[in-house]
Amino acid sequence: MHHPLLRHPIRIQELTHVTDNPAATDDVAVSLRARINTSRPHTARIWNYWLGGKDNYEVDREAGDQIRRLHPGIGEYARADRLFLGRAVRHLVGEVGIRQFLDIGTGLPTADNTHEVAQRIAPETRVVYVDNDPLVLAHARALLTSTPEGRTDYLDEDLRNVDAILEHAASTLDFSEPVALMLLGVVIFIGDDEDPYGLVRQLTDRLPKGSHLVLSHTVTHPAMPDVDEAVTFWNEHGTPRLTQRTPKDVVRFFDGLDLLEPGVVSCSRWRPEHGHGAEPEEVAMFGGVARTR
Repeated sequence: MHHPLLRHPIRIQELTHVTDNPAATDDVAVSLRARINTSRPHTARIWNYWLGGKDNYEVDREAGDQIRRLHPGIGEYARADRLFLGRAVRHLVGEVGIRQFLDIGTGLPTADNTHEVAQRIAPETRVVYVDNDPLVLAHARALLTSTPEGRTDYLDEDLRNVDAILEHAASTLDFSEPVALMLLGVVIFIGDDEDPYGLVRQLTDRLPKGSHLVLSHTVTHPAMPDVDEAVTFWNEHGTPRLTQRTPKDVVRFFDGLDLLEPGVVSCSRWRPEHGHGAEPEEVAMFGGVARTR
C-alpha cells in the first residue's frame, strides 16, 4: 500500500470491460504508465525483486541491493512474510472455514497469492485485492485467475479510504458472513500522526463476528540494529516513507480481538511447518492472526 495516487478508484471490471476497445485500452495503459515513477525506487517493486520477480526497474534493484548490503537478511523477510500468508490462509480456510478475503496492500503478484492458496482448498472462495500502486494495477489481470466457483476482484484504492474500500468490496463479498482481513506489510506506510491503530480498528469494527485479522509489520529490534539502518536509508532515498514499530507496538493492532496461538511473533515462527526440526530463525517481520468478537 502506498500514498494515495488516484482521485477516483478504478475497479478491475472497468479495465476488463474495455479490452474489446483498443482505443480505450490504450488510454488506460497510457494513464497507468504516466503514474509509474521509474526515477525513484519503490517498495512494491523492490519486494518483487527480493522475491525473484521481474516486475522491477534498475533503480529498484540498485536500492534493493544497497538495502541488502546494510541488512543481509532482508530478503528473508520477504520470503517469511509470503510463507506466513500461505500458512495463515490455509488455516483460515481449512480449519476455520473462512471463504472470503479482503487483502489490502496486495503488492505485485507473485507465486501463491491469497486467492490461489485459498481456492486450492475451497474453490468457491471470494477474494478482493486492494492496492493503489499503478504497476500493481497494470498487472491486476494476472490476479484475476479465479476458479469458476469463486471470484477474484481488484480495487485500486488507498488503505486510508476505509469507506470506499468497504463500499466497493461489498459487490463481491458478503459482509453478513465472516471475512479475513489481510494487512501484510502495509500499515508500516501509515505514520503515527495518521492514527494507524484507529484505521485498523475502523476496518475490524465493521467486519462481522467471527472474521479474522491477519497482519504483519517489520519491527525495530535490539537484536537487529541493521534493520533501522536499512529503514533510514530507504526513507532518505525511496518512496513511500516507512514507520518502524516495536513488537509491542505491533501487538496493539490486535487490541480488542482474540489472538490465535502463538500470538504476535516472527512471521517465520507463526505455526511453522517444520515437523520436529529446530525452531526457524527469527526475522524482524512480525505477524499474528486474531478473531473478531
